[in-house]
Amino acid sequence: MAVRLARPRRFDVYVALGSLLGGLLLWGLGLATRPSTEVYVLLPGRWPVLVPLLVMAGCELLRRTAPRTALLTGTAAIVLDVVTQGNLVTILMYTDIMYAAVLYGPPASAHRIPRITGLLSVAGTVVPFALWREPEALLIGVVTGVVAFGPAATGLIVRNHRDAAEAARLRAEQTALLAEMDRTQAVTAERARMARELHDMVANHLSAIAIHSTAALSLDDAKTSREALTVIRENSVAGLAEMRRLIGILRDSAGDVAPVAAPTLDGLGALVEGARTNGLDVTLDAAHDTVPAPVELAAYRIVQESLTNALKHAGPGRVAVSLAQLDGLLTVAVTSPYGDRDGPSAPGSGAGLVGMRERAALLDGTFEAGPEDSPDGKIWAVRATLPVPDTVEGEPE
Repeated sequence: MAVRLARPRRFDVYVALGSLLGGLLLWGLGLATRPSTEVYVLLPGRWPVLVPLLVMAGCELLRRTAPRTALLTGTAAIVLDVVTQGNLVTILMYTDIMYAAVLYGPPASAHRIPRITGLLSVAGTVVPFALWREPEALLIGVVTGVVAFGPAATGLIVRNHRDAAEAARLRAEQTALLAEMDRTQAVTAERARMARELHDMVANHLSAIAIHSTAALSLDDAKTSREALTVIRENSVAGLAEMRRLIGILRDSAGDVAPVAAPTLDGLGALVEGARTNGLDVTLDAAHDTVPAPVELAAYRIVQESLTNALKHAGPGRVAVSLAQLDGLLTVAVTSPYGDRDGPSAPGSGAGLVGMRERAALLDGTFEAGPEDSPDGKIWAVRATLPVPDTVEGEPE
């Protein structure tokens, strides 16, 4: 199957046409040619000059689409031009073809051509002078360097600058892409953090409201209904306050609103007391030293979410909360009865377990949750282990 050559570029067509017209003008005027008496002019006369001129103009059409073919054909044409009376435009076109072969050709050719032309220039200088011992013989190497090595070296320099600019552009695009990926990941991480905080702050109050409202509707007792409504009001007010604080932080872009203090492990007593008010039988055993704020917040939220799940799903019995710090680890454990539930329950989405697992993973800790067997029956256990840096370990609480 015949190979179809690529269509010449418009600029290359202009270069070829302009060079051909310029060469024909010099040919018609008899300018820029060598005398027929030169020893190396084997084809004297005006007409042989046109053959290399026409061939070189055709090579100009291929200077970018087929640079190696153009260079090989042009080299044969320039050799033919040497044995004729010659034309200056033919030589100029050959320098352009040499330049284009290095600039637009394959990388291997781009580095090989300057080396070959450089060696030819040196050989054209040394060998004729060694043979003839005439100073004029040095001009052969000089002409070879000007016609061949000079354009090839120039093309290599331009190509290196072009490749460096392209590499810089690609690096800039990659940097922009990585920055966009980092921004997207940062936004995703911030959305996940906001979702965890919103869930942990509000889920406990809403769960208590749902359970006590169900109890108030199912029992026809004025005292029970009043107690349930009291708990509902307390949780709704507390939940609304938490929501307002969170919305205020999200809306304030200037930072004028003072940030809400993050909960600490010192607030576990109040958290457990609130769970007791909501109807849970909770015990707290906390033995720990001072821990970093991120570890403290994660432990508090894990206990808070565990109590919320116990309020929604646990069976009758005691809920035990324990914290222990040993060997650079803070262990959080919350156990609750697991089985049939007598009272009303609230639906769950599973987001609480996901949030607790994410909090532990962000601190390179571990998290487990599931049913276990104990001497008192089956329990649901939540256990998290959070690393504590040595820099704060051993300080007083």
